[in-house]
This record gives sequence, C-alpha cells and structure tokens, in this order.
Amino acid sequence: MIVRKKDFVELDFTGKVKETGQIFDTTIKEDAKKIGAENVHPLKICVGEGMLVKGFDEVLEGKEAGKKYSVEIEPKKAFGSRDPKLIKIVPVSVFHEKEVNPYPGLVLNIDGILARIFSVSGGRVTTDFNLPLAGKTIIYEFEVKKIIEEKKEKLEALADFFFGKAEVNVEGAKATVILEKKIENKAFKDKVKELLDFEIEFRAKDKK
Repeated sequence: MIVRKKDFVELDFTGKVKETGQIFDTTIKEDAKKIGAENVHPLKICVGEGMLVKGFDEVLEGKEAGKKYSVEIEPKKAFGSRDPKLIKIVPVSVFHEKEVNPYPGLVLNIDGILARIFSVSGGRVTTDFNLPLAGKTIIYEFEVKKIIEEKKEKLEALADFFFGKAEVNVEGAKATVILEKKIENKAFKDKVKELLDFEIEFRAKDKK
C-alpha cells in the first residue's frame, strides 16, 4: 500500500546525526540499547500533520508500506539552523545563585529551555540556547510498518501525540478521552473532528 497525506501509519525509524552517526531518536530496540533507551515501540502518526520534523513528514507521502528507506534532511527542514543571537553571555553569579557550577559542555534546563555551556571565563559564561540538533543534517532510516485503518487506533495515536498517553473509548460517532485530570482542549477536538469526524468528550480517570 502507498502512503498518502492524512493517512495514519505505524512507523519504525532511527534518527542519526549525519556528521557523527550519533543516534538521537529511535523506535528500534537494537538501536535503543546503544543510547541507553528502554521501552521503545513503533510510532503512530498522521502523515502531513506536523507530528514529525518537517522533512521527515514530507518524505513519507508516496512511500510503500513494508519497504525500508533512508532519507537525508537538511537543517532547515530538520531542527532548524543555528542562530548566533541565541548564544548569550550570562554572569556566573546567575548560576551560583541556583547552586550550579557551570563548565563547558554542561547542559541545563533554564526556564524550560535547554542550554549548553560553551565556555566559562572571568565571571562570564557563554551559553548556547540553540536546540542541540540545530544546524545538523539528519539521516532517518525508516519503514512504514502498516497503514492504520481502525478509527479507534487513529484516535489513540492523536491522543498520545497531544497528551503523552490517554485511554480512549469509542461509541458510534462519539469518543471519550480519559486522562488523569479532566481538561478541555479545543485544538484536539477540532483536529479529531477534521480527521476522524468524532465528537470528543474528556473525562478524568476514576480514582481507585
């Protein structure tokens, strides 16, 4: 079967940095062991809906399920180009206030943004706020394992993308998404209506 835009697919892949061969993401157990990852499994996504990096998403259309492929993706369609404006000088005192001793190569989460320490000199810390893979050419080796047909499985794929993990129940044209806490998410409801024509209700998981 040939993959088309808006098809839901189950995907196996390994993503590597071209220059170094370093694996940064994978759904394949053998490759996962190389980077110390566990509990990996095929990824379920909707093609053309931005659930993967742009270049990877684009190449899926027209591919044949069951065949293995490799694609090289330039930075602008992967994780973006490096931006010199995101390299900033931060006083070392800012780190000491947070009980952090900065050193070159250290990666920190600063206000929800990953930052890498480039150099430390004279009370000044050169800090790089670019994404770690920015400016890198990426290679994905992948296989579309199957094209998903069942609507409940498609809904589960969307729920996992939006919420990490969710339980779903389907009854006719209505579906319930069960989360740890009840929420309302209009973007999710609109996307499900567009792709699957379900009316969505959110419910909190029953406490035991």
